[in-house]
Amino acid sequence: MYDYIIIGGGIVGLSTGYALTNRYPQAKILIVEKEKTLASHQTGHNSGVIHSGIYYKPGSLKARFSKEGGRKLRAFFDKRGIPYENCGKVIVATSQEELPLLDNLYKRGLENELDIRMIDQDELKEIEPYAYGIKAIHVKATGIVNYKQVAEGIAQSIRKHGGTVLLNTKLEKIHEKADGVTVETSNGTYSAHFLINCAGLHCDHVAASEGIKTDMRIVPFRGEYYELKPERRYLVKNLIYPVPNPIFPFSASTLPG
Repeated sequence: MYDYIIIGGGIVGLSTGYALTNRYPQAKILIVEKEKTLASHQTGHNSGVIHSGIYYKPGSLKARFSKEGGRKLRAFFDKRGIPYENCGKVIVATSQEELPLLDNLYKRGLENELDIRMIDQDELKEIEPYAYGIKAIHVKATGIVNYKQVAEGIAQSIRKHGGTVLLNTKLEKIHEKADGVTVETSNGTYSAHFLINCAGLHCDHVAASEGIKTDMRIVPFRGEYYELKPERRYLVKNLIYPVPNPIFPFSASTLPG
């Protein structure tokens, strides 16, 4: 009998397990992941950015959590020996029309108490020689890391504290009981006092399988990432971002960094 069963071996499920092991050291925790490796979906296919929170409304939870989360992530990396880079990034305006948007973003960053600078063309060329722009914000607090390595590091910590992480274990059925819940999986049946649904894009399906009806539905957005040929990698030193376009929905609220 476990205290907690967590469905999903991505960054959310693993972070939830990590937090529980720290808050309740004696708790028995089981994480169930259907794939053969951790971080096989969103976590392992993102941009690898360590967020600064510059795009988020000052005082909001997103802004606070981005800044605090970045600090805690780096502390975790240092403790676990996970390589990362505090490379910084530039948000570049390429036209006069973008300058008011860039100024507003700069003010937002200052209100969020981030280490940022407004830079001119010459300074931009020093940081990113092949980037074109008339003005830019240099955000020092942005970094990059391999989140698959982060996931493995978190899993190691959970196991070290007595938790169990099962791979190749697909959830099949959920049975609620008076004193907890039982889950049938492709790798056995397990019981716990609490079940936590961290199944990523499948969270709504997991909830529906238990008969839980919500007015929410997860709609995935696909991002495209490209890799420069080795002989062209000199073109980009670190991270170069455009000024968010308010015409496009989600443009400023979902950009990482």
